[in-house]
Order: sequence, then C-alpha cells, then structure tokens
Amino acid sequence: MDRAENRKKVLDTLDKLGIKYEIYEHPPLDTIEIAQKYWKDIDAMHCKNLFFRNHKGNRHYLCIIKDTTKFNLKPLEKQLKQGKLSFGSEKRLLKYLGVKPGSVSPFGLLNDEEHHVHLFIDKQLQQADKVSFHPNDNTASVVISFKDLIRFIETMGNSYEFFDPTRELV
Repeated sequence: MDRAENRKKVLDTLDKLGIKYEIYEHPPLDTIEIAQKYWKDIDAMHCKNLFFRNHKGNRHYLCIIKDTTKFNLKPLEKQLKQGKLSFGSEKRLLKYLGVKPGSVSPFGLLNDEEHHVHLFIDKQLQQADKVSFHPNDNTASVVISFKDLIRFIETMGNSYEFFDPTRELV
C-alpha cells in the first residue's frame, strides 16, 4: 500500500466510526525532532510510537508515548519477563502494522487483523483532550480526541494497557 492508500484507509475508518478529526499536511517527518517544528502550532499532545519485539520474535509491542518523554525500556523488559526487547525490523513493521519506519502509529492496527500487537500507552496521554498521529503516512498528522483514540483501539480488538514510560528500575 502506498502513502495515499494508507492515509485513505485511516480516514475512511475514522469516518465510518464517526470519529471527528483534523488533518495537517507537512513534509515527510522521519524523526520527532523534525516533527516538533511542524507540530508547534497544532493543539494536541503529540506522540512518539515505538515498535518492539521480544527476544524470541514471537511477541510485538507498540509503545505510544508523549513526544518529549524520555523512554526507559528496562522496566518494561523486566515487567514482561520475555528477555531483551529490540526495535522491530522494517519487515516486521510491514507485516504487523502495514507501515514503514517513520510512519508508525496506532492507526497501523488497521492492518493487524490477527490482533497480534499489544499496546502500551503512556499514562500522560490520559490527561490530553486531543492527541496526534501520522495516518500511516508521515506527510500528515491527524488529531483526534484521546477518548476516540481508545475507542479506535478497542474497535480494532488489540489488547492495551497504560504504563509509565519514565519509570525507573526498583
């Protein structure tokens, strides 16, 4: 699927679910540092999306965190007890979320028909009225309410939980 098809699939699904959204066009944003320059005037909590696999490669996780949060992976590894976590490869991203690096977002769950990916959502996001993500295409950002994000995830059928990505090892 190309960028336009990815975006259309996301927006069509949001329309079908009755989820109101705002869309903002921008150049391709491959890193959070670049994205923050374009997001500064968008009224939403912006998110960083990190895709991991466990040591065996049979479990995959999407961590959605506030864009400025420093993420400590060790406590999550300890909690999961599945060995060392590592970033999922481009091949795995395509297989499970149907996206390429730089375009990762919870909207990729549209392509996870077997509900394989488990989500960890930053507790900080619960305080946000609105959140923003790429629509599986890093040349735009879509803003939706936090409540609608949760409704979207629940509609997709993937498991999720809230976590503190800044938590230190105890």
